[in-house]
Amino acid sequence: MRRVRAVVTGEVCGYGRGMTSETSSARPYGARPARVGVQLQPQHAEYAAIRRAAAEAEEIGVDVIFNWDHFYPLNGEPEGKHFECWTMLGAWAEATDRVQIGALVTCNSYRNPDLLADMARTVDHISDGRLILGIGAGWFEKDYDSYGYEFGTTGRRLDALGETLPRIEKRLAALNPAPTRDIPLLIGGGGEKKTLRHVAGHADIWHGFGDAEAIAHKHDVLDEWCAKVGRDPGEIERSSGVPAGQLSERAPALFDVGTRLFTIGVGGPDYDLAPIRDLVAWRDEVNRD
Repeated sequence: MRRVRAVVTGEVCGYGRGMTSETSSARPYGARPARVGVQLQPQHAEYAAIRRAAAEAEEIGVDVIFNWDHFYPLNGEPEGKHFECWTMLGAWAEATDRVQIGALVTCNSYRNPDLLADMARTVDHISDGRLILGIGAGWFEKDYDSYGYEFGTTGRRLDALGETLPRIEKRLAALNPAPTRDIPLLIGGGGEKKTLRHVAGHADIWHGFGDAEAIAHKHDVLDEWCAKVGRDPGEIERSSGVPAGQLSERAPALFDVGTRLFTIGVGGPDYDLAPIRDLVAWRDEVNRD
């Protein structure tokens, strides 16, 4: 598990106050430093543009570069240009040097769990230990129907995710060569009865969406699941998506409730990373001693 120093900050960069010592003690995961992710959505663009955006994001100083695991665009022209997730992660592993990389998130339904574990181990080695294995239950019905996967019900997909996670862990432990380290597992989703229980039992990072009030509630539910399974909630980094147009309001508010990994989604064809520069500057201020 990740070990990081506590951070207590004041007014920074026009984004408001950082976390207080009182809030930090109430939420042990708040002792982690702020980090910045960018999700380069692999849609409506040539791969050369995506590769350039990844290089620019690393130069800017982001901590994590994500893509997503879909087969069609999620907005814009529904039959527009789109690329597959894990093939791209293998390319990013070679094309980048410092940043962590991963999917936000892999759809559990699309790959055999043992195969997915082997794919993750391989990208982990190619990247010299920079992979985050992001996974979720899946939701985009068009992907399922077009590629021949059974969509089923939300409950069944969440149950399948719970069945998959121990298989991934078992396969990772058996592979030769082994992964370079314990690959961080990120689980995305906010379901309080199943998803957050899976997070408490298996994940190193939880990723959710919503304003600070909604995320604080999810943190509380996750902390309750941690207590039930005997897990230290401070072991789980809290991650949230941040709309590019709401950085000045959303990021400090999420920081105050314990979010520490902030990710902005950026789409093709042009991949405007200006909001990422602003978020990285804010991160550096709140992390400054």
